[in-house]
Amino acid sequence: MGGIHLVKEKVKITIYGAEQICASCVGAPSSKDTYEWLQAAIGRKYIDDEISYEYVDINEPPNEKKHLQFVSRIEEEDLFWPIVMINDELVAEGIPRLKPIYKLLDRYGLKLQ
Repeated sequence: MGGIHLVKEKVKITIYGAEQICASCVGAPSSKDTYEWLQAAIGRKYIDDEISYEYVDINEPPNEKKHLQFVSRIEEEDLFWPIVMINDELVAEGIPRLKPIYKLLDRYGLKLQ
């Protein structure tokens, strides 16, 4: 209880993005740059043995049902990218902030560096 999940399997961080920068995010880093920046930032704070990362290009998503459905949602709801998902929970859209990402990772009980 208390909102802490015990880590039994890897925490999966998925970044949905595109090569083209989101029209509402002009001046922001690219989705790929954000993907790499997040890995570095998370790796400095947490022991990331329990974390796996995945980048999904929204213009060429892999042929997996969950990715295809989420890319459709991005289009239907005009979501800003990059989008950060942690175990299928949307935690950031557009320019991600570390605080909510760290807060969710803390709930999974990840070990700090």
